[in-house]
Amino acid sequence: MNPCLAIPLYDHGETIANVVESLAKWDLPCLIVDDGSGEPTRLQLERIEARHPWVEVVRHPQNRGRGAALRTAYECAAARGRTHVVQLDADGQHDSADVPRFLEVAKAQPGALILGAPIFDESAPRYRLYGRKLSQVIVRLETRSNVVRDPLCGFRCIPLVPTLALLERVSTGDRMDFDPELIIRLVRSGVPVVNIPTKVRYPEGGVSHFHMVADNLRIAWVYVRLAFDFPWRRAGAAPTTGRRER
Repeated sequence: MNPCLAIPLYDHGETIANVVESLAKWDLPCLIVDDGSGEPTRLQLERIEARHPWVEVVRHPQNRGRGAALRTAYECAAARGRTHVVQLDADGQHDSADVPRFLEVAKAQPGALILGAPIFDESAPRYRLYGRKLSQVIVRLETRSNVVRDPLCGFRCIPLVPTLALLERVSTGDRMDFDPELIIRLVRSGVPVVNIPTKVRYPEGGVSHFHMVADNLRIAWVYVRLAFDFPWRRAGAAPTTGRRER
Protein backbone atom coordinates (compact mmCIF):
# COMPACT_ATOMS: atom_id res chain seq x y z
CA MET A 1 0.00 0.00 0.00
CA ASN A 2 1.29 3.41 -0.96
CA PRO A 3 -1.19 6.07 0.22
CA CYS A 4 -1.35 9.84 0.06
CA LEU A 5 -3.64 12.59 1.28
CA ALA A 6 -5.82 14.62 -1.06
CA ILE A 7 -7.75 17.84 -0.48
CA PRO A 8 -10.07 19.42 -3.08
CA LEU A 9 -10.18 23.16 -2.54
CA TYR A 10 -11.96 26.25 -3.83
CA ASP A 11 -11.34 29.60 -2.09
CA HIS A 12 -10.57 28.11 1.33
CA GLY A 13 -7.54 30.31 1.89
CA GLU A 14 -8.48 31.07 5.49
CA THR A 15 -8.69 27.45 6.64
CA ILE A 16 -6.34 25.38 4.49
CA ALA A 17 -3.15 26.28 6.39
CA ASN A 18 -4.56 24.89 9.65
CA VAL A 19 -5.80 21.78 7.88
CA VAL A 20 -2.35 21.15 6.39
CA GLU A 21 -0.60 21.77 9.73
CA SER A 22 -2.91 19.21 11.37
CA LEU A 23 -1.82 16.60 8.81
CA ALA A 24 1.94 17.17 9.07
CA LYS A 25 2.46 14.62 11.82
CA TRP A 26 1.28 11.72 9.66
CA ASP A 27 4.28 11.97 7.30
CA LEU A 28 2.25 11.44 4.13
CA PRO A 29 2.46 13.27 0.80
CA CYS A 30 -0.51 15.55 0.20
CA LEU A 31 -2.10 16.61 -3.08
CA ILE A 32 -4.14 19.80 -2.95
CA VAL A 33 -6.28 20.35 -6.03
CA ASP A 34 -7.02 24.06 -6.34
CA ASP A 35 -10.22 24.23 -8.34
CA GLY A 36 -9.81 27.72 -9.78
CA SER A 37 -9.49 29.72 -6.54
CA GLY A 38 -8.99 33.47 -6.49
CA GLU A 39 -5.68 35.21 -5.89
CA PRO A 40 -5.77 35.30 -2.05
CA THR A 41 -6.13 31.52 -1.86
CA ARG A 42 -3.55 30.97 -4.62
CA LEU A 43 -1.02 33.05 -2.69
CA GLN A 44 -1.76 31.12 0.49
CA LEU A 45 -1.23 27.83 -1.35
CA GLU A 46 2.09 29.05 -2.72
CA ARG A 47 3.23 29.80 0.83
CA ILE A 48 2.05 26.39 2.05
CA GLU A 49 3.78 24.57 -0.81
CA ALA A 50 7.03 26.46 -0.15
CA ARG A 51 6.86 25.72 3.58
CA HIS A 52 5.93 22.03 3.32
CA PRO A 53 7.87 19.91 0.78
CA TRP A 54 5.39 17.06 1.26
CA VAL A 55 2.56 19.20 -0.18
CA GLU A 56 1.95 19.47 -3.92
CA VAL A 57 -0.62 21.85 -5.38
CA VAL A 58 -2.31 20.99 -8.68
CA ARG A 59 -4.39 23.78 -10.21
CA HIS A 60 -7.43 24.00 -12.43
CA PRO A 61 -7.29 27.35 -14.24
CA GLN A 62 -11.06 27.68 -13.84
CA ASN A 63 -13.56 26.32 -11.35
CA ARG A 64 -14.81 22.97 -12.59
CA GLY A 65 -16.48 21.59 -9.48
CA ARG A 66 -15.75 19.29 -6.56
CA GLY A 67 -16.17 16.12 -8.61
CA ALA A 68 -13.74 17.30 -11.26
CA ALA A 69 -11.21 18.23 -8.56
CA LEU A 70 -11.48 14.79 -6.97
CA ARG A 71 -11.02 13.03 -10.30
CA THR A 72 -7.87 15.11 -10.84
CA ALA A 73 -6.65 14.14 -7.37
CA TYR A 74 -7.19 10.42 -8.03
CA GLU A 75 -5.50 10.56 -11.44
CA CYS A 76 -2.51 12.54 -10.15
CA ALA A 77 -2.11 10.23 -7.16
CA ALA A 78 -2.12 7.14 -9.39
CA ALA A 79 0.37 8.76 -11.76
CA ARG A 80 2.70 9.22 -8.79
CA GLY A 81 2.44 5.54 -7.84
CA ARG A 82 -0.11 5.91 -5.06
CA THR A 83 -2.56 3.10 -4.39
CA HIS A 84 -4.94 4.87 -1.99
CA VAL A 85 -6.11 8.41 -1.37
CA VAL A 86 -7.29 9.60 2.03
CA GLN A 87 -9.38 12.63 1.16
CA LEU A 88 -10.47 15.41 3.49
CA ASP A 89 -12.24 18.71 2.98
CA ALA A 90 -10.39 22.03 3.09
CA ASP A 91 -12.74 23.80 5.50
CA GLY A 92 -11.59 22.12 8.71
CA GLN A 93 -14.71 20.01 9.28
CA HIS A 94 -12.87 16.72 9.52
CA ASP A 95 -10.87 15.32 12.42
CA SER A 96 -7.42 14.70 10.96
CA ALA A 97 -6.52 12.62 14.02
CA ASP A 98 -8.54 9.82 12.42
CA VAL A 99 -6.29 9.52 9.36
CA PRO A 100 -4.35 6.57 10.91
CA ARG A 101 -7.62 4.74 11.52
CA PHE A 102 -8.52 4.96 7.84
CA LEU A 103 -5.04 3.77 6.86
CA GLU A 104 -5.15 0.88 9.32
CA VAL A 105 -8.34 -0.43 7.73
CA ALA A 106 -7.00 0.16 4.21
CA LYS A 107 -3.91 -1.88 5.03
CA ALA A 108 -6.05 -4.75 6.29
CA GLN A 109 -8.56 -4.49 3.43
CA PRO A 110 -6.79 -2.79 0.52
CA GLY A 111 -9.68 -3.28 -1.89
CA ALA A 112 -12.30 -1.67 0.35
CA LEU A 113 -13.93 1.74 0.10
CA ILE A 114 -13.58 3.29 3.55
CA LEU A 115 -16.18 5.89 4.41
CA GLY A 116 -16.41 8.34 7.26
CA ALA A 117 -19.63 7.92 9.25
CA PRO A 118 -20.12 11.41 10.73
CA ILE A 119 -20.65 12.05 14.42
CA PHE A 120 -22.04 15.59 14.44
CA ASP A 121 -21.90 18.04 17.30
CA GLU A 122 -24.23 20.94 18.02
CA SER A 123 -22.60 23.05 15.29
CA ALA A 124 -24.25 21.00 12.52
CA PRO A 125 -27.14 22.87 10.82
CA ARG A 126 -30.37 20.96 11.29
CA TYR A 127 -31.35 21.20 7.63
CA ARG A 128 -28.08 19.50 6.68
CA LEU A 129 -28.88 16.59 8.98
CA TYR A 130 -32.33 16.12 7.46
CA GLY A 131 -30.88 16.13 3.96
CA ARG A 132 -28.30 13.52 4.90
CA LYS A 133 -30.95 11.22 6.38
CA LEU A 134 -32.89 11.39 3.13
CA SER A 135 -29.76 10.58 1.12
CA GLN A 136 -29.03 7.62 3.40
CA VAL A 137 -32.44 6.13 2.70
CA ILE A 138 -32.16 6.69 -1.05
CA VAL A 139 -28.68 5.16 -1.27
CA ARG A 140 -29.91 2.07 0.59
CA LEU A 141 -32.59 1.68 -2.06
CA GLU A 142 -30.15 2.40 -4.90
CA THR A 143 -27.65 -0.21 -3.71
CA ARG A 144 -30.20 -2.66 -2.27
CA SER A 145 -28.03 -2.80 0.84
CA ASN A 146 -27.29 -1.02 4.10
CA VAL A 147 -23.51 -0.93 3.70
CA VAL A 148 -23.25 2.87 3.38
CA ARG A 149 -23.74 4.78 6.60
CA ASP A 150 -23.36 8.23 4.99
CA PRO A 151 -23.02 8.87 1.24
CA LEU A 152 -22.05 12.55 1.57
CA CYS A 153 -19.17 12.66 4.06
CA GLY A 154 -16.02 13.91 2.33
CA PHE A 155 -13.64 12.07 4.68
CA ARG A 156 -12.86 8.82 2.83
CA CYS A 157 -10.11 6.43 1.83
CA ILE A 158 -10.37 5.63 -1.86
CA PRO A 159 -8.83 2.48 -3.40
CA LEU A 160 -7.55 3.85 -6.69
CA VAL A 161 -7.51 0.73 -8.88
CA PRO A 162 -11.27 0.00 -8.82
CA THR A 163 -12.14 3.70 -8.64
CA LEU A 164 -10.16 4.76 -11.71
CA ALA A 165 -11.33 1.69 -13.61
CA LEU A 166 -14.91 2.74 -12.88
CA LEU A 167 -14.30 6.37 -13.85
CA GLU A 168 -12.87 5.23 -17.18
CA ARG A 169 -16.09 3.33 -17.94
CA VAL A 170 -18.73 5.85 -16.91
CA SER A 171 -19.36 9.58 -16.93
CA THR A 172 -20.11 11.16 -13.56
CA GLY A 173 -21.17 14.55 -12.30
CA ASP A 174 -18.53 17.23 -11.86
CA ARG A 175 -19.87 18.90 -8.74
CA MET A 176 -21.43 17.89 -5.41
CA ASP A 177 -23.29 15.05 -7.12
CA PHE A 178 -19.99 13.22 -7.62
CA ASP A 179 -19.68 11.95 -4.03
CA PRO A 180 -22.89 9.93 -3.76
CA GLU A 181 -22.70 8.76 -7.39
CA LEU A 182 -19.20 7.36 -6.92
CA ILE A 183 -20.28 5.45 -3.82
CA ILE A 184 -23.37 3.97 -5.44
CA ARG A 185 -21.45 2.87 -8.51
CA LEU A 186 -18.58 1.35 -6.50
CA VAL A 187 -20.96 -0.58 -4.25
CA ARG A 188 -22.88 -1.84 -7.27
CA SER A 189 -19.62 -2.99 -8.85
CA GLY A 190 -18.88 -5.13 -5.81
CA VAL A 191 -16.36 -2.99 -3.92
CA PRO A 192 -16.67 -3.75 -0.17
CA VAL A 193 -17.38 -0.89 2.24
CA VAL A 194 -16.10 -0.18 5.73
CA ASN A 195 -17.62 2.67 7.77
CA ILE A 196 -15.52 4.51 10.34
CA PRO A 197 -17.31 6.77 12.84
CA THR A 198 -15.56 10.15 12.88
CA LYS A 199 -16.30 13.53 14.42
CA VAL A 200 -17.46 16.26 12.05
CA ARG A 201 -17.90 19.89 13.04
CA TYR A 202 -19.03 23.01 11.22
CA PRO A 203 -16.51 25.74 12.12
CA GLU A 204 -17.97 29.15 12.88
CA GLY A 205 -17.61 31.34 9.82
CA GLY A 206 -16.63 28.37 7.68
CA VAL A 207 -16.96 28.64 3.91
CA SER A 208 -19.30 26.19 2.19
CA HIS A 209 -19.74 26.02 -1.57
CA PHE A 210 -22.79 23.78 -1.36
CA HIS A 211 -25.62 25.54 -3.20
CA MET A 212 -28.87 24.49 -1.58
CA VAL A 213 -31.02 24.55 -4.71
CA ALA A 214 -28.61 23.77 -7.54
CA ASP A 215 -26.60 21.07 -5.76
CA ASN A 216 -29.63 19.38 -4.24
CA LEU A 217 -31.15 19.23 -7.72
CA ARG A 218 -27.93 17.73 -9.09
CA ILE A 219 -27.90 15.08 -6.36
CA ALA A 220 -31.60 14.33 -6.87
CA TRP A 221 -31.00 13.88 -10.60
CA VAL A 222 -28.16 11.43 -9.90
CA TYR A 223 -30.49 9.36 -7.74
CA VAL A 224 -33.19 9.37 -10.41
CA ARG A 225 -30.73 8.50 -13.18
CA LEU A 226 -29.12 5.67 -11.24
CA ALA A 227 -32.50 4.29 -10.14
CA PHE A 228 -33.05 3.16 -13.73
CA ASP A 229 -29.64 1.51 -14.04
CA PHE A 230 -29.28 -1.76 -12.14
CA PRO A 231 -26.04 -3.38 -13.34
CA TRP A 232 -26.41 -6.48 -11.16
CA ARG A 233 -29.54 -7.40 -13.13
CA ARG A 234 -27.56 -7.39 -16.36
CA ALA A 235 -24.47 -9.07 -14.94
CA GLY A 236 -26.26 -11.46 -12.57
CA ALA A 237 -24.30 -10.15 -9.58
CA ALA A 238 -25.83 -9.55 -6.19
CA PRO A 239 -24.93 -6.54 -4.04
CA THR A 240 -23.40 -6.88 -0.60
CA THR A 241 -25.97 -6.70 2.21
CA GLY A 242 -23.83 -6.52 5.34
CA ARG A 243 -22.37 -3.49 7.10
CA ARG A 244 -18.80 -3.24 8.30
CA GLU A 245 -17.78 -0.73 10.93
CA ARG A 246 -14.64 0.10 12.85
